[in-house]
Amino acid sequence: MVIKVFVATICGSTAIKKKQQEVLGFLEANKIDFQPLDIAGDEDNRKWMRENVPGEKKPQNGIPLPPQIFNEEQYCGDFESFFSAKEENIIYSFLGLAPPPGTKEAEKLEVTEENEEHTEDNADAEVHDTEAPSEEQEEEKEEHTVTEEQEEEAEEEEEEEEEEEES
Repeated sequence: MVIKVFVATICGSTAIKKKQQEVLGFLEANKIDFQPLDIAGDEDNRKWMRENVPGEKKPQNGIPLPPQIFNEEQYCGDFESFFSAKEENIIYSFLGLAPPPGTKEAEKLEVTEENEEHTEDNADAEVHDTEAPSEEQEEEKEEHTVTEEQEEEAEEEEEEEEEEEES
C-alpha cells in the first residue's frame, strides 16, 4: 500500500508549503512509502483529489487545500488530522498501516490487544461461573444450607443461655 499525498508544487502560500513539507518530511524520516502527487501541474490529480475528499472534510468553498492524504483510494485526512494523529502517536492507524515493532503505537496496540484478551478470558470465566451446578454441588449446597427453623432454634438457645448466665 502506498500513501498518496496530494501537494501543490507551485503555491503562493507559505503556510501550505510548510504543511506539505512537514507531512512529506515526516513520512520520509519514518521510511513510510509515499507518493507525492502534484495538483498544480496535473489536472487529473487535482480533479481526483477534489472528488475523493469526503464532503464533511471540504472547506466551505468546497475546494480542499493540499496536503490531502490517502492510502491508495482510502481518504486518511488533511494536515490538521495528520498533525493530531502525529501528536497522539497514532500516525500508522491514521494512515491505515500496521505500526512497526518497537514504536509507541505498536506498544499501545499490544497493550490494547492484551487487555482485550484478558477481558475475553474474564468473560469466559464468568460464563463458566454461571453454568448450572452439578448434582453433587447441589447436594453439598443442601447439606450446608441452614434452614430458617434451624437459625431460629439456635437463636433461642443462645438467648436461653444468656438468661441463665445472668441469673
